[in-house]
Amino acid sequence: MTAALVQRWLDAGELDLPLPGSGRTLSRWRTLADLCEVDVVAGRLAEAHTDAVAILAELRGPQVRPGQLWGVWAAESPDATVNAHLEGDLVSLSGTKAWCSGAGLCAAALVTATTAAGQRGLYAVDLHGQGVHPLPSTWRNAGMADSDTRSVQFTAVPAIPVGGLGDYLRRPGFWHGAAGVAACWLGATRAVAAPLYRAVADKAAGGGDDPHAAAHLGAVDAALAAADALLASTAEQVDAGPASDRGEVAARRLRAVVETAVDESIARTARALGPTPLALDAAHARRVADLTMYVRQSHAEKDLAALGHLVAR
Repeated sequence: MTAALVQRWLDAGELDLPLPGSGRTLSRWRTLADLCEVDVVAGRLAEAHTDAVAILAELRGPQVRPGQLWGVWAAESPDATVNAHLEGDLVSLSGTKAWCSGAGLCAAALVTATTAAGQRGLYAVDLHGQGVHPLPSTWRNAGMADSDTRSVQFTAVPAIPVGGLGDYLRRPGFWHGAAGVAACWLGATRAVAAPLYRAVADKAAGGGDDPHAAAHLGAVDAALAAADALLASTAEQVDAGPASDRGEVAARRLRAVVETAVDESIARTARALGPTPLALDAAHARRVADLTMYVRQSHAEKDLAALGHLVAR
């Protein structure tokens, strides 16, 4: 279901989004939110593809072929590293990359790797070529299980450098991408909160009243509205200054506010409705599990501390 849905979006042109900072950033982020509201895992894979397209445009990398799904495999793990071997103009990658979402679904990926001099570079890789071996899955959580996130082993795999060494993290678009993930969280959160909206409305329509559920909904709605408003203002800020040095503050602030909305929605929906939706509504249970895992791309208090240091005066 997940792979087919993402491919259908891709083939229909629904992932041909405006680039961040192009003047239509909010349209881009609202589309990502809408996709994750439909399906959290498919939306997450779609976001990675659109992020890869934006990175390739920003760093002047190779063109993405129609119908080709891309991933961005930039997570670093102390026990899984990829090394870039440079021989003249040729580059090859060897080693193991952890946390590769879409390991068996993507046709190509942007992969971070380290040179012999210890510099971090970004490389475009054809995943259908020789030397690319997705390893058996060790995923044990129901949340995001369909994202096919696992380690991938590279053995002398030809790669194309994208941008200069260190450019992946230095570019302004890094924080635009981080904010785009928050848009995905927000869309998924709306889907998780939907049963609470319906339950309160149905209760009122039947002439009844559950003040506790209504109070939970009020808190959830306020958190969602705050997150949506900040999403819009952050998009406006990105369009006004795509290369602004305030991009990190804006992205970290947005992610923090959306994460609060996630936590409020998951907890309050469960408290208001009890175990029934989680136990008997497969779609809701799956969304909660997927979003609970997805939002852990946030580093929680570490991210809040980083934001605090940035805004301290």
